[in-house]
Amino acid sequence: MKKLISITILFCLSNIALFGQNLNDKKPTSTERIIKVDYTKSVGQMNTMFKECIGAGRANEGLRADWQQQLAMVKKECDFKYIRMHGLLTDDMGVYREDSKGNPEYNYQYIDVLYDFLLSIKIKPFVELGFMPSALASGNQTIFWWKGNVTPPKDYKKWEDLISNLTQHFTERYGAEEVKTWYFEVWNEPNLTPGFWTGTQAEYFKLYDYSTRAIKSVNPDYKVGGPGTAGAAWESEMIDFCEKNKVPIDFVSTHSYGVGQGFLDEFGQSGTVLSKDNGAVSGDVLQSRKEIAASTKPNLELHYTEWSSSYTPADPIHDSYHSAAYILQKLKQVGNAANSMSYWVFTDIFEEPGPRFTPFHGGFGLLNTQGIKKPAYFSYSFLKKLGTTELQNTDTSSWATKNTKGDVQVLLWDFTYTLPDATNNQQYYIKDLPSKPKGKVRIEVGGLSKGNYKLEIYKVGYKVNDVFTDYLSMNKPNQLTKEQVKTLKEKNNGSIFKTENVVVDTNRKYSKDIDMNENDVYLFNFIKQ
Repeated sequence: MKKLISITILFCLSNIALFGQNLNDKKPTSTERIIKVDYTKSVGQMNTMFKECIGAGRANEGLRADWQQQLAMVKKECDFKYIRMHGLLTDDMGVYREDSKGNPEYNYQYIDVLYDFLLSIKIKPFVELGFMPSALASGNQTIFWWKGNVTPPKDYKKWEDLISNLTQHFTERYGAEEVKTWYFEVWNEPNLTPGFWTGTQAEYFKLYDYSTRAIKSVNPDYKVGGPGTAGAAWESEMIDFCEKNKVPIDFVSTHSYGVGQGFLDEFGQSGTVLSKDNGAVSGDVLQSRKEIAASTKPNLELHYTEWSSSYTPADPIHDSYHSAAYILQKLKQVGNAANSMSYWVFTDIFEEPGPRFTPFHGGFGLLNTQGIKKPAYFSYSFLKKLGTTELQNTDTSSWATKNTKGDVQVLLWDFTYTLPDATNNQQYYIKDLPSKPKGKVRIEVGGLSKGNYKLEIYKVGYKVNDVFTDYLSMNKPNQLTKEQVKTLKEKNNGSIFKTENVVVDTNRKYSKDIDMNENDVYLFNFIKQ
């Protein structure tokens, strides 16, 4: 009996050990997420709507040396084609006044300095017409620290004359062929009353009518559109107005942000909450495209001239490493629905609530005030490194591309919503937030040419190109010393995370398993040697 019991115990122990080994030694083939692409199987040219346009705070900030230096770097490393900003016509740009008899006087010296610089670095203006010069305004209602007047013109004919004169000036200075490539957007978020517009919808349509008439009188091929609304509003109404009144419209523009409540909060006092909806932002874009397709003008271009995770420049999610994966996730979801997705904005040199007193304050920018790169910056610099041809790929959180040199790029990420219930962004994203493991991801690339490759791996994630966590480790100084700025820039420069030498043999394949954490972003760049 003792012998039988001993044999039984031994058998059980053996099985426990055996089952434990099976559980702990999972083979790579059991990886839940596989990104499988083939160099020989493409879907066509890579859609680069993500770098068509970028936002900036206001025109007058564009006269600053540090703003210009930062934009030149952003252009080089991210390659945005257009830039859009508020305040082109506000008083701090010195554009408009009237003499003692009420006759208009125009001055474009500041605009010329700004636009000359933009074109010198090969960025085109996405011209937002606003806000109202005080000498032309019907009231004194303003918005922001820099006091943009948001009232309708006291005289619509004088507004029309100003816009036609400005458009003629652009034509004489830069040439009609150049200006034909620009976009003219009438006003900003007129549906937010009285925040950005004290008039009615009908008065906005009147402003649009006069503006369009002015621009088209200079050259009918110049592109004009709107309504530049918050929350994807007024799109169908805009198209209907233009159709019924024979008013030209070349594109529809609107905005969307990834929070479910509110629209305007310069100081972050409302307690914004990142939306749990998987279709936040992207759902608006897809719906806008559907509305245009169902309208009498189904082929209009669609430009989202502002978008971000949050609409306030006092939201710490903008500084968090979570933003990098969020941006990529939303751009991927949009697909081909939009002609451009203009991220709001490129820099924290942004003074809607006034000059900011700390180096990291939840500002919109891809860069902070000192030009330190936030995790969000690398979403765009990594996208810039992708090839010109997109490869077939069923994974919904990655892009795979190639170029004619035989190189292959795979950009992948994990976006995980981690915001606890009953907690807002301002409470949560100010903390040190370690990321949790999400398992392994297998990357399989087939159809490669035989030979040697250099594999460059780039990464963004917790404590990797994660400047806000580094800033927290410095105990959040209100002012950064030169040495601290240098340290943060060097540690968060987006340089290569790891390199490997890869030999592709006759099977023409490469595969690799990587450990993915929440909100990690990886770029694999296979360079044919």
